[in-house]
Amino acid sequence: MTKIHAAITGVGGYVPDYILTNKELETMVDTNDEWITSRTGIKERRILKGEGLGTSYMGTEAVKELLRKTNTDPKTIDLIIFATVTPDMPFPATANLVADQVGAVNAFSYDISAACSGFIYALTTGAKFIESGTYKKVIVIGGDKMSSIINYKDRTTCIIFGDGAGAVLLEPTTEEIGIMDSLHKSDGSGANYLHMKAGGSRIPATHASIDAQQHYVYQEGSAVFKFAVTNMADISAQVMERNNLKGEDIAWLVPHQANKRIIDATANRMGITDSKVMMNIEKYGNTTAGTIPLLLWDYEKKLKKGDNLILAAFGGGFTWGAIYVKWAYN
Repeated sequence: MTKIHAAITGVGGYVPDYILTNKELETMVDTNDEWITSRTGIKERRILKGEGLGTSYMGTEAVKELLRKTNTDPKTIDLIIFATVTPDMPFPATANLVADQVGAVNAFSYDISAACSGFIYALTTGAKFIESGTYKKVIVIGGDKMSSIINYKDRTTCIIFGDGAGAVLLEPTTEEIGIMDSLHKSDGSGANYLHMKAGGSRIPATHASIDAQQHYVYQEGSAVFKFAVTNMADISAQVMERNNLKGEDIAWLVPHQANKRIIDATANRMGITDSKVMMNIEKYGNTTAGTIPLLLWDYEKKLKKGDNLILAAFGGGFTWGAIYVKWAYN
């Protein structure tokens, strides 16, 4: 029986117009451009402004572009999966809102929450629906409005995060292209080092929780950095090894844009040169689940059919993983 692969057949993206530069952050917290750039590689990030605009707005714009570019009728979409930790509301799912806004009336839809690894978790999940023969057209979105959960008085976190969303279309193919392999991990003990304390069922929103500033991202940077460097690099290397891939076989490393030093360490471990590493952290910062699809969006014109890509991410929870993709189009 011929094996079905899930091929990425299109990419869409959206970033807000407002640019928050390092210079502007200098007026908000005790920091400076040189310090931010040298430690993170970030020069600016995009912030979604406008009353009533949530993550679904950015996801909707990304999907609209994706549908236009691929000339896809939204009524033919079977499934939409949205990876995000900043849903518009606890329920309904942000994916439901996007499906409604783009006219995907025949799709069912749901969200995945896995922090910065959310998009690759969702991509693997969407691929399985294609590979099983269950569906023909699946949209996977990754996006976050991180500005909604960032304390702009905390110089350790406000310098890192930005807002944005990207989306891909998955379709079946019998060619040896598409999602070829994936490996994912998690470790719940990592919650101690990267989390948001309140806003869930454990600590619902109260005056006390708000006054205690518990509705913002909390991060112990050094612990997260050490874990991310080791695990993002190791899992990428494992995926390469089990597919008999060397550094020279990889056209592009597509790494989560958390920190340039983490990205550099991952590339070094994999034997991949800087010229093969996708990078846009300098202009978007860390958009959490949005970073990897936004990289594919930015670099789409440089990709060629048959290119070997390794997508790698690490996120709060802890969550991490890597996917081997053979690019499907020029």
